[in-house]
Amino acid sequence: MKEEDPSAKNELSRRNFLKTGATAAAAFGGAQAAITTTASPAVASSIDDTSGTLVFVNGRIHTMDAGNSIVSSVTVKDGRFTAVGNGAHAQGPGVRVINLKGRTVVPGIIESHTHFVSLANRPGYHVAQWELASNIAEVLELLAARRRDVPPGQFITAMGAGTPRMFAELRLPTLAEIDSAVPDRPVFLYQGGGGPARTNTLGKQFFESATAPRAGPCVVGTDGSLTTVAGVNHANRALYHLRIRQTFEDKKRSALDAQAFSASVGITAVLDQTLVAVATGTLDPASLDPQPTHPLFTLNHYRMYDAWLALHREGRSFIRLQINFLHNQPFIPALGDLDHQLPELRERLKNQFFFFGDDMVRTGAIGEWAAPFATPSSPDNYAVWYESQRLVAKAGWRNENAQAGTPTSSAAIEQVVSTYEAMDREFGIKNLRWGLQHAAFATPDHLARLKALNCGVSMSGFTWLNGVPRADGLPLGPLYPQIIASGIPAGLHEDGVHIAPHNPWFAMHYATTGLNVLGQQINPGQQISRQQALYAYTRANAWYLNRENDLGSIEVGKLADLVVLDRDYFSVSDTDMRRTRPVLTVVDGEIVYDAGVLRGDRDEGVGA
Repeated sequence: MKEEDPSAKNELSRRNFLKTGATAAAAFGGAQAAITTTASPAVASSIDDTSGTLVFVNGRIHTMDAGNSIVSSVTVKDGRFTAVGNGAHAQGPGVRVINLKGRTVVPGIIESHTHFVSLANRPGYHVAQWELASNIAEVLELLAARRRDVPPGQFITAMGAGTPRMFAELRLPTLAEIDSAVPDRPVFLYQGGGGPARTNTLGKQFFESATAPRAGPCVVGTDGSLTTVAGVNHANRALYHLRIRQTFEDKKRSALDAQAFSASVGITAVLDQTLVAVATGTLDPASLDPQPTHPLFTLNHYRMYDAWLALHREGRSFIRLQINFLHNQPFIPALGDLDHQLPELRERLKNQFFFFGDDMVRTGAIGEWAAPFATPSSPDNYAVWYESQRLVAKAGWRNENAQAGTPTSSAAIEQVVSTYEAMDREFGIKNLRWGLQHAAFATPDHLARLKALNCGVSMSGFTWLNGVPRADGLPLGPLYPQIIASGIPAGLHEDGVHIAPHNPWFAMHYATTGLNVLGQQINPGQQISRQQALYAYTRANAWYLNRENDLGSIEVGKLADLVVLDRDYFSVSDTDMRRTRPVLTVVDGEIVYDAGVLRGDRDEGVGA
């Protein structure tokens, strides 16, 4: 691990970052439950050198190991778990002891399908925490809290994370409401992938006068709304005006803010599925620079990791990033015959290394698709999609396709499964761990055939946000019990940060209750247990990332990622479980999020 850059001593780093969580706590404070536990036995290893050692004691630590052991103490050194058990711990100089006082601890949460790099590129001083708000008053409180460290004239922004259904009022705050919270900084709120958007008085003044090489001013309503007028999406035009004014240092700050938010909800590793690139035939990165028509989910996919990678080189990244490569080139007539289609995918497979990097940043697979999905009813596009599967299989890469099916049809999933079988017959893919993302209505037959190919699935958990009960009473999916019962490796994901939030506890709540954001039952009969949901988000997702030997459980020798919770996820009510948050998050053996709850419990010794 690199030492901290002295020139950045006032910036965040993996060694000095202790996020207090005051911003989130301002709106979401709650009782901190101390749970009395009786831990089950586990074997602990001995430690010879105790320098730089972190010890957690007196907890209820759910290891998620093969035996689902629950222990009371764990020791961390040099970024790995070195002792896991009851009462076995290091002592001596340099040992930091944190008394958990009965709190619940789980492995670091792994997100197996996200577009997190978009959150890490947000313009302005971003407020990712707004996805945790339940009403407009809480949104305004978060905006006001963020204002404390925003220089005059700089924008406060909050973007993505779903729709206005997230808030009790089923709308965004108005211009007047935003002004009441932040009168002296411009504010821009934008939800979903293409709006709606709102701004305040200072933001309205900026957008109504903003000019740039590719776009003039925006049309802003008296209530601060930016909508589509005369065919122009002014939410996207406003986004463009902010994006082109971002400096590289702004992007680095945004990447740090995104990582801090991830740590604050307990996510310690993300499998980023890139973004939906502009579907052109060019390989020129400059052609993908921000345009006035680009929605939130479109970025220059050649350049969007630059700020994160710069932070990583400086030793200042503190959330694990694994990068999939989504390729969005369909049939492009100008490119000619099939041998000349898919130029970007062909170059990627020739020049990129898969699963290459270190413990903090590494490449992954081709996903969430190698080419836009198409059925035989569109012959040219289907031929390109099928050829993309062949190219990935021939190159020996891991591959993913995202298909959910519907409550009345699984034809799209059948196309994926039968194509995987054809790829195995032609090239052999069983050792590559291909994947199916979403998989909501995969049949038992589909699951059995995928399992025979050594494939895994990552189950979606975002339907709670937009789903409404069907008139025929059928579930909206996924069919979680059926997938789990099949025995196929099955992770769980939220698919943030545009169509849904990043917060994993929302997805776990949906998987275990079937309730949507309004409290309506939309997935009847398809619930799994909290243990199964957490397993899917930890150990199973580690398998999906090809990292089960290092991540997903608290075991001796594995990378030291863990989360100390503010309540007992396993026993609280369904309503309270949905509000689960960390009080402490550890990545690579270092504390990267600290709500301040356990500060008085440090260095007290085992018997405290």
